[in-house]
Amino acid sequence: MITLGRLELLDLRRSFFNGSIPQNLGELSSLKALHLAGNLFKGSLPVPGLCELRRLQVLDISHNRLEGTLPSCLSNLTSLKVLDVHDNLLSGSITPNLIPSQKFLQFIDISNNVFEGSFSFSSMFNLSKLEVIVLGGTKNKLQINNDNQAGNGIPLFQLKVLQISNCSMKSAPLFLLNQHRLIWVDISHNKLSGAIPSWLLQNNTDLKFLNLRNNSFTGKLDPFPQHPLSSMVHMDASYNHIDGHLPKDLGIVLANLQYLNLSYNFFKGELPSSVGAMRKLLLLDLSFNNLSGKLPNELVKNCTDLGVLKLNNNNFRGDFFSTHFNLSDLRALELGNNEFTGGLMTKEEFYAEMRIFDVSNNKMTGKIPNGIDAKVLLLQNNSFEGQIPCEGFFNAQVVDISHNFLSGQIPSCLISKAFSNVELLNLRDNRLSGNIPAEISFFPSLRILLLGNNRFNGLIPRQLCQLRDISIMDLSNNFFSGSIPGCLSNVSFGNYFSYSWGNLTFSYWNIRHEDGYSDLYPLVRLYDFTSFRDNVKLEDQYVFNIDFVTKNNLLSFKGNILNYMSGLDLSCNNLTGAIPQSLGKLFSIRALNLSHNHLTGHIPVSLSNLSQIESLDFSYNNLSGRIPSELVDLNFLAVFSVVHNNLSGRIPDKGQFATFGINSYKGNPFLNGLPSEKNRTKPVEIPLTSYETEEKWYDIDRTFFISSFVATYGVFLLTFGALLYINPYWRRWWFRFIENFIYSS
Repeated sequence: MITLGRLELLDLRRSFFNGSIPQNLGELSSLKALHLAGNLFKGSLPVPGLCELRRLQVLDISHNRLEGTLPSCLSNLTSLKVLDVHDNLLSGSITPNLIPSQKFLQFIDISNNVFEGSFSFSSMFNLSKLEVIVLGGTKNKLQINNDNQAGNGIPLFQLKVLQISNCSMKSAPLFLLNQHRLIWVDISHNKLSGAIPSWLLQNNTDLKFLNLRNNSFTGKLDPFPQHPLSSMVHMDASYNHIDGHLPKDLGIVLANLQYLNLSYNFFKGELPSSVGAMRKLLLLDLSFNNLSGKLPNELVKNCTDLGVLKLNNNNFRGDFFSTHFNLSDLRALELGNNEFTGGLMTKEEFYAEMRIFDVSNNKMTGKIPNGIDAKVLLLQNNSFEGQIPCEGFFNAQVVDISHNFLSGQIPSCLISKAFSNVELLNLRDNRLSGNIPAEISFFPSLRILLLGNNRFNGLIPRQLCQLRDISIMDLSNNFFSGSIPGCLSNVSFGNYFSYSWGNLTFSYWNIRHEDGYSDLYPLVRLYDFTSFRDNVKLEDQYVFNIDFVTKNNLLSFKGNILNYMSGLDLSCNNLTGAIPQSLGKLFSIRALNLSHNHLTGHIPVSLSNLSQIESLDFSYNNLSGRIPSELVDLNFLAVFSVVHNNLSGRIPDKGQFATFGINSYKGNPFLNGLPSEKNRTKPVEIPLTSYETEEKWYDIDRTFFISSFVATYGVFLLTFGALLYINPYWRRWWFRFIENFIYSS
C-alpha cells in the first residue's frame, strides 16, 4: 500500500469483500474519500490506521457487519465532511468527543446500529456546515435527550435533512424552532405527543418530506398553514390520535403533494372537495378513520395520477364507480369495510396493472365483470350475483368472492385460462352448484381452497389429490356423495418445505416518477441516498386472512400463523363408505372434520400417526367398532368427538383422552367407561348390579345365562324353519344337504 500514498479516492462499494478492514489503512496518507459500503466487512474498525487519515473528507462504511464502538480518535479527522456508518452492528454510547469538532462536517448518519444510552444535539451545535443528521433505527436503543436544550444556545447550523426515528423521543427537539431550511424531516416511530408541530410547515417553506408516523400526536390539524406549501410532496401522519375534520383547503395548501398518508387516526366528517386540486397525487391513504359521506367527484375525476387509493375501514357511502370516475392508473384500490353501493368497473383495461383490488364488506351489487383481475382480488361480503365470469383472474394470487349470491357452476373455461398463480381461493357461502371441474388440478400453487356452504354435488374429484401444496381445504356444507378419496393422503396439509408465506408485499416506487424528490439528489451526491429512498418507497402489503372451523369453533387465521395451520373439512355432506386408512399419512395435519356424513366401518388405527393433530371430529356418522386405543399417542389432541355413531367397547382413558368429557361420546349406547361430567379427568364405569358388586368380575349368573341361551336358540330355530317354509328353493337345498350328509357318513 506504500505505492498508493498519493491515492485520494478509494471506492470499493458493493464489491463483496469480507473479513476485517486492513490495519495499515493509515498508509494511504493522501486519501480524501473512502467508500467501503455494501460489503461484508466485520470486526472492529482499524485503530489507529483509520484515524491517521488526516485528509479524509468522506468516510462511508455503511451496510457492513462491523462491530465494536466508534473510536474516539475520529474527532482528530478535522477535514471530515461525511461520516456514514449506518446499518452495522456498532455499539456503545455516543459521547460528545466522538463527534468531529471541526467546522467542515456536513453529513452524519449513525442509524441502524445498536448504540445505546442518551444523546444530546447540543454536542453538535458548533458544527456550522452541518446539513444532514440521521439517527435511530429499529435496532437502536439510543434515546434523544432534550432536557435543558433551551439553555444550550442556538445551533450554528441550518439543517436540510433530519431523520430521528425509533429513538423513544418524547418531545420534539427545541432547536427545530430555529431551523428554516429543512427539506426532509422524519421524526417517526417515537413517543411524541401533543399537537402536530405545524410550525415546521410554517417555518420551512422548502420542506418536501414530513414523516410523523407512529407517534401519539393528538388534537386537530389546526392551525393549518394558510399559504400554499408548493414544495411539499410527501406527508405522513399515520398511526397517531389526530381527530376532527380535515381542513377544507387541504388540497389547495398541498397542491403539489404526491404522497398523503393520514391512516389510523380519528378523522371524521366528509372528505373536502379540495382534494381534487392535488392533481399530482400518487398515493392517498385515509384508511382506518371515521370519515363518512360520499366521495367528492373532484377526487375521482381530477387526480388521474393516483396509483394507490386506500379508503378502507371508514363510513363512506355512495356509488364509487360513478360516471365521473377517471382513475385509470390505479395499482391498488382498497375500499373495504365501507358502505359503497353500485356495481364494479366493467372496462378490462382498468384492471390491467392492478395489484390489490378490495371492495369487500360493502353493499355493492350487480355481476362480476369479464376481465376482472388483480394480484389480490377481494370481493367478499357484498351482494354480487350471477355466474363467475369466464374471463379474468389471470394474475390473481388471492381470490376471495365469498359471502355473495353467486350461482351456477365454476366455469371450466375460466380454470383452463386463469388461476395458474392462485394461492388462496375462497368461494364460500354462495349458491354455486354442480361438480368441481376436473381442471381444478391446474392450480399448482394453491395453498388454501375454501368451497364450503354452497350447493356443489357429485363425487369429490380425485384431481384435488394433485394439489400437493394445499394446507387448508374446506368442502363442508355441500352435497358431495360417494367415498372419501384415499389419494388425499398425497396432499401436504402442512407437510412441505417451501417458502414461508402469509403475506404479499407490493412495491409502487415506479408508479409514475420521482420528480418530487429529485431536488434531494444534488444535496446528497456525496452521500448514500438509499436510506432516504427507503422512506419514500411506496409499498403495500396484503396479509392472508381466513376463517376455518377447528376445535368446534370458527377461528380466524392471519398472516404467518398460516405457516403452522393445516386442516381438512368434509363435514355436512352425503359421503359414504369407510374412512380411508391412507389418511393416516397426513402426518402434519392439525384439524380433520368428517362429521355429519354417512360414513361406516371402523375408525382406522392408522390415524394414530397424525402426530400434529389437534382436532378430530367424526360425529354424526354410522361408524362402528371400538375407538382405537392407539389414539392415546396423539399428544396434541385437544378436541375429539364421535357423538351419535354406533361405536362400542371401552373408551381410552389415557393421554389426552383423560381430558375429554361425556359430550365427546354421546349417542353411542354400546360404549363403556364413559367419563364423568363433573370430573373430566377420571373415567367412570357403568354402574354394576348389587350382585355383581359382591362377586368377582368374571363370575356368571347361571340362571340368567341358561334362560337366555334357551330363548336365543329357540328364536333361531323358529326363524330358520320359517325361512325354509317360505322359500322352496332354500328348502330343497337344505333337504339335499341333509341327504348327502347322511349317505356320506
